[in-house]
Amino acid sequence: MCSSCGCGHDGARVTTLGEPEGHPHDDHTHEGHTHEHVPADPGTRTHTLELEVAVLAKNDELAAANRDRLAGLEIVAVNLMSSPGSGKTTLLERTITDSTRPVTVIEGDQETLFDAERIRRAGARAVQVNTGAGCHLDATMVARALDSLDPEPGSLLFVENVGNLVCPALFDLGESRKVVVISVTEGDDKALKYPHMFAAADLVVVNKTDLLPYVDFDVDRFSADAATLNPAVRIVPVSAKTGAALDVWQQWLDAL
Repeated sequence: MCSSCGCGHDGARVTTLGEPEGHPHDDHTHEGHTHEHVPADPGTRTHTLELEVAVLAKNDELAAANRDRLAGLEIVAVNLMSSPGSGKTTLLERTITDSTRPVTVIEGDQETLFDAERIRRAGARAVQVNTGAGCHLDATMVARALDSLDPEPGSLLFVENVGNLVCPALFDLGESRKVVVISVTEGDDKALKYPHMFAAADLVVVNKTDLLPYVDFDVDRFSADAATLNPAVRIVPVSAKTGAALDVWQQWLDAL
């Protein structure tokens, strides 16, 4: 069990999908436990806090190793975080099509291979990390996924994290940048409701802007709230469905 959030990662597994058309690559599968396990303990709050700090410190150590590994290969890694249904996978499908660099993806979900299959059909190699009861990816899972995925030097790597606006913000994966995707259907109060997520972000993509005429979402209010938490954060409103402003998103990626 994760001492930081209480989620369980027993049975977390990494699965490599078949190659997208035109991208031959060896296929392997790794399965196993990929999380620091902390036994139930009826002890004091101080002891619980010590365990939490130990888990996060171990994760940070492994994340630093991931970061060094990726930097040595000149791979840009983007940790893509959001609540379920924000349109992350649709955004990735469009990004794969538009990117001038090779793209690979680590997909995180509690169960199923649905999103990784969509990425493969879009033309990129992907591995699926199923976390079971776990609500976030961690550095160990990403390290195992990198072993299986073997992204090529100079490529763009996306980590599509488990849908959650809380715990993914706490766990460094070794990424180059953190990006939060929020849909206009979720409401414009999310930055203040989930401050850790937006305070950690390098960029916030406001997706599904094609629905703005039909929902109560004030982009200016949301942007102002996010800026109070993170003055350096950039807000990019887009529609992954229609393609509106995706060139701005692509330019940001190209500049990394």
